[in-house]
Amino acid sequence: MKILFLEDDSVIGNLVTDFLSGFYDVKHCYNSSDALSLAEDERFDLYIFDINVPGISGIELLKSLREFNDATPAIFITAYQELKYLKEAFSLGANDFLRKPFEIEELQLRIENIKTIYSIDEDIMIDDIRFSPLTHQLFKSDETIAISLKESAILGYIIKNKHRVISSDELLQNLWEYDEMPSQDAIRTYIKKLRHIIGKEHIVNIRGEGYKFE
Repeated sequence: MKILFLEDDSVIGNLVTDFLSGFYDVKHCYNSSDALSLAEDERFDLYIFDINVPGISGIELLKSLREFNDATPAIFITAYQELKYLKEAFSLGANDFLRKPFEIEELQLRIENIKTIYSIDEDIMIDDIRFSPLTHQLFKSDETIAISLKESAILGYIIKNKHRVISSDELLQNLWEYDEMPSQDAIRTYIKKLRHIIGKEHIVNIRGEGYKFE
C-alpha cells in the first residue's frame, strides 16, 4: 500500500512516517506544493493530509486533486476542533478524519479499514475468478492468466470505484503520466480484453459516460 503523507510538524511527521513505514510504502511531504507534485507524478493508494500546512491547506489540496478526477481515498488529521473543517473535508470526498493528538495505532486502524473497503493489495474475487493486483494475474479454475501492468491497474481502479461510472479521461489522468497518455482507442482496447477475460457483465459500458464494475 502506497501512502502520501502531508504533515509539516517534523516531530509528528517523523514519528508517524517511521511507524507506518514498517507496514506501508510512505512518502512524507512537509508542504502542499511538494505533496501536489508527488501526487501528479506518482499513483498512491491513500492520502493522509494535515489541514494546516505551508502553502494551500490540505483541504484545498484535496479539492485541487478531486478537480482532476483523482479519487484516491483520503484521511485528514488536524488540531482544529471546529466542525466546519470536518464538514468541508467530507464535502470534498474525504474518507476519514482524525483530530490531534492521536494514537498512531488508531491511525493504522483507520488505514486498514480503508484498505479493506477498497480491497487495496488484496486478492479480489469476481465470481469464480480471483484477481491478484500485486502479481497482475487472474486465476480461473486451473488457468492462470497474466495481464499487463496497465490492464491490472485499470481493472483495480474500476473495482475500487465500483460505486460510480469511470470515464476514459479519468483512467488516463489517474493511471498515466501526462506525456505518456495513450489515445481513447487504447483504453477501449484494454477494456475489451478485460471484458473478454472476466465477462462483459462485470465491466458494463455506459454509453457516452464510461465504464462501471458490476
